[in-house]
Amino acid sequence: MKNNSLQHMSERIKQAVNKIENRQLAQDLWYILGERHFEGFLPHFVVNHFCAKYHLTDKEFALISLPISACYANTGVSHFNVGAIARGESGNFYFGANQEFCATNIQQTIHAEQSAISHAWIRGETKLTDITVNYTPCGHCRQFMNELNSAETLKIHLPHSQNNSLHQYLPDSFGPQNLDIDNRLFDKKENGLRFSTEDPVIQAALEAANRSHAPYSNSFSGIALQLQDKRIFQGSYAENAAFNPSLPALQTALNYLLLSGNEVENIERAVLIEHPMSLSYRAMAEDLLAYLVENVTLEYISL
Repeated sequence: MKNNSLQHMSERIKQAVNKIENRQLAQDLWYILGERHFEGFLPHFVVNHFCAKYHLTDKEFALISLPISACYANTGVSHFNVGAIARGESGNFYFGANQEFCATNIQQTIHAEQSAISHAWIRGETKLTDITVNYTPCGHCRQFMNELNSAETLKIHLPHSQNNSLHQYLPDSFGPQNLDIDNRLFDKKENGLRFSTEDPVIQAALEAANRSHAPYSNSFSGIALQLQDKRIFQGSYAENAAFNPSLPALQTALNYLLLSGNEVENIERAVLIEHPMSLSYRAMAEDLLAYLVENVTLEYISL
């Protein structure tokens, strides 16, 4: 990305893997990541294989894998890489890292915990059990995690401290329960938006908008990014009871794209669909997209 001196992802990951003390584990992990084209995702059967072969718990394996997750960070503002791994109820590992964008406002930033959580959500996970992160979560991320449908049972693990509940970090919290909201982030939803089209990119954006989480503003939105090879990456808006930690649809799509081992320079088309009741992310999306990709104009549909 323009906000970071690009080093090919495989080279970054190779450096991180080479620092793992168990050389056989490092070699096996390097092979698996290469086979999976360096996407930041390990399915449950891969996790189970590593845990069984090396006599590790999934928590221990996540802690070992944290430096690899941090390789996906783009930190042109802070120069401080944070890595996170979200473990789904499925047993899958979803990597995340902080994503920063220069020459735009700081609100466009994605924190590492948000990155891992939204990565899991966009991939279709239905509940998270654990978040492993290499630095103590900031208040922004603690509030973001409080929106999850597993907030009451979520465990947070740090290199120096494991098995912490979210509410140890966020006592006397404010969240959906205070606003009588039963539908939480990761719960299944269908927002009822309709638009007739045969265009697969618009269809993908509509699907993303229909699964967006916006119970406070009802301003549903979703985006679809099509790459030059015609692959499509979706992003859905994830709203928070405290509003400021909310994650716009473009950020969730860009995050998914980057953690899948792709580059934003390959975007050739972007479609945003919104139901803008009291909020609109159109201007923010146009601003960020214009900075990241040349000659791609945001296509916008308001429903």
